[in-house]
Amino acid sequence: MSVPEFLDPRLTERRNPHTARIDVASSLEIVELLNAEDRRVPDAVHEARHEIARVIDLVVEAFRSGGRLVYVGAGTSGRLGVIDAAECPPTFGSPPDWVVGIIAGGPPALVRSQEGAEDDMAAGARAVDDVRLGARDVLCGIAASGTTPYVRAALDRARELGARTVLLSCSAPPADLAAACDVAIVVPVGPEALTGSTRLKAGTATKLVLNTVTTGAMVRSGRAYGNLMVDLMAWSDKLRDRGERIVMETCGIDRPAAREAIERAGGSVKLAIVMVRKGVGPDVAKRLLGEAGGLVRSVVGEPPPVHS
Repeated sequence: MSVPEFLDPRLTERRNPHTARIDVASSLEIVELLNAEDRRVPDAVHEARHEIARVIDLVVEAFRSGGRLVYVGAGTSGRLGVIDAAECPPTFGSPPDWVVGIIAGGPPALVRSQEGAEDDMAAGARAVDDVRLGARDVLCGIAASGTTPYVRAALDRARELGARTVLLSCSAPPADLAAACDVAIVVPVGPEALTGSTRLKAGTATKLVLNTVTTGAMVRSGRAYGNLMVDLMAWSDKLRDRGERIVMETCGIDRPAAREAIERAGGSVKLAIVMVRKGVGPDVAKRLLGEAGGLVRSVVGEPPPVHS
């Protein structure tokens, strides 16, 4: 039996039989339909866990050698990459250039759709050159369908420059593209509730994978103490409060003492913990952390137990 010409081979472009009557569903039924589809996402991400772990290892290696993680995508994929990059410095105190996000169409595409930009292969290659990608970097191309020309061109150019390359897709990518990348993460979440709307399950899966990659790489790089975000910089009221609470809990001191330690540490929660726990000044604390590769546990021992 021949396959109808209108059927797209890409999984993200197929029709979902479970939502064929969503246009006549009630509000509650729509919620239930979407939620049922969303529940498939975590399991699909779990199936790709080994590939995701390999990417974390590549990114850790890049950070240690002075390299970066660079995301490239179009539309929803590009926006999610930019968001993940933007959230790393306030969460982990990481340098702004450690994780970089590139979106087809540039910054205007973050707030207004630039759909035609995904087909501009020359722009994809040029964007890689614009960020001065090098052999120490990892470039992660995000393409829900696995076929975005802008992303493919960026990956091709990255390989020419000697960078490690990763493809993240929610549909089986072309075999030659997957084979050419160091790692291909494929998360087949199935057809969308609205055919082709990859801002739904594919977007959720992409966000989960990006969260895991950067969180894993930052933790492996010493930017957590236990499960505490000790590398945050206390630059806002919320972060100041969180930082003070972390120092209070890990050092067994009151808030005024924690606030004073953080001030002496120039706003660094990690440095303040070492200063208090070791009874040393900022300079000595910096040296101890440097000798330990930034790992607080290696300097001061185990973190306190989790309070229920």
